[in-house]
Amino acid sequence: MELGELVGQRPFPAAGLLLGLTRACPLRCAHCSTGSTMTVREEPDPGHLLDFVGSFTEEDRPEVVMLTGGEPLLLPALAGELSTLARGAGSRTALLSGMFFARSREIPPAILRAIGQVDHFSASLDVHHEREIPRADVFRAMHRIRETGVAVSFHLTGTGADDPYLADITRAIAEEFDGRVPSLVNEVRPFGRASSWARPARTAPDAGAASPCAMAAWPVVAFDGRVLACCNQDTVDLRPVPAHLDLGHIAVDDWATVRRRAQESPVLRMIRTVGPTHLSARSSVSRPGSYCDGCRALGADETVAAGAAAGGAAGALLDLAAAHRGAAGGPEGVVRRHGCAAYAPLVVAGAAGRSSR
Repeated sequence: MELGELVGQRPFPAAGLLLGLTRACPLRCAHCSTGSTMTVREEPDPGHLLDFVGSFTEEDRPEVVMLTGGEPLLLPALAGELSTLARGAGSRTALLSGMFFARSREIPPAILRAIGQVDHFSASLDVHHEREIPRADVFRAMHRIRETGVAVSFHLTGTGADDPYLADITRAIAEEFDGRVPSLVNEVRPFGRASSWARPARTAPDAGAASPCAMAAWPVVAFDGRVLACCNQDTVDLRPVPAHLDLGHIAVDDWATVRRRAQESPVLRMIRTVGPTHLSARSSVSRPGSYCDGCRALGADETVAAGAAAGGAAGALLDLAAAHRGAAGGPEGVVRRHGCAAYAPLVVAGAAGRSSR
């Protein structure tokens, strides 16, 4: 599975599932959204994770399962088991790693086995990761992984289109891999350790305008096993979970239940079709300034849920139409809307040098 295929599924409700295997990580990157360290041991119960993924069927499963953390390869056996279960039901699997293991000349066998069990492997690389793992080590490990036949990509972050680091690293990747390895480029957002220095994610949209949120499309399994309808890290960590974003818990709910809640909730459909800012305009609750804070506040106002007009077959059609609009322009179009637009072409292999910068 190539990176473009994965990204192209992002706007479609329940087409993907994000699994956070652990908050632990041996790196201490200054921009880490989860604030991961090796002293943080928050992680879902492995048995619950296996049961939840084991509830997939060929008829009812996500298209893509993304294994992340923290550092998911601290648990290579679990990552491999989850991948095998998911693939057995017909899902494709991807794993995002901070590449701590690249410090060794050889990739440890248990980690290489786990990587060999996924359909796509993505390496995080940016100025903060490079302070811990030199890019030469990361490149060497990525060449070895490519030799196994697993599709690979880079997940890059920087401060924006004018960041000189992004210009440098994208050129280096293109030269090292002959333009054959794609990259997903995002801007650092003010979550976790970056909350004190990164700039806000976006300016709040006009309250009267439609501004759909595709990030409410894929369920997210948080580090305590709770399932949320949002991947914003502040929301993933917030307890109690806002009612409209709470999809259940892997200890008691199977995939079919979570998928149904994600796809059929009228409020979530409205968030995906017109956006939380538009819904907030109807709310009697005081609205914080940011787009995401406004969405979280919706859970405190019962009138929003009562007035959500996206139920039934008509709501399902509106939801699907919004997903297709979100997928317009293919993977590059998705990145232009949600990532660093200047580097959007790099999401497709072979596009190195065709960036619109």
